[in-house]
Amino acid sequence: MTVNLEHQFSMLVREIRKEHVGNGPREILIRFCGPWVICEMKGNLTNVEKFMISSEEGRRMVHDARTKLVKKIYNDPAVVAKLEDVIQAKILRIFSDISIEEDIAMTVYVLDRPIS
Repeated sequence: MTVNLEHQFSMLVREIRKEHVGNGPREILIRFCGPWVICEMKGNLTNVEKFMISSEEGRRMVHDARTKLVKKIYNDPAVVAKLEDVIQAKILRIFSDISIEEDIAMTVYVLDRPIS
């Protein structure tokens, strides 16, 4: 049950990222841990972003843009509702960050109940 739910959730995350960012992560790992969904995404950066991060200013710009964009995505009630429908739980908070150097993004969704 949980493996199928992890797969459904990761496919939805990929779809949302493709729709809003233009490309999805190369690899997504989802884990349910009590009332948290932990989402690790590798291979997020576009070719333009990879070029930009060759300078300190570029790294800062890409990190800022990615961080603001992800916050904007999750401020959309329709996006949050899609995620909640898959897991049948209410999302209380979302924490997200990206390591530009490693091209790994992490998002933690805090839920109103544990997923088993």
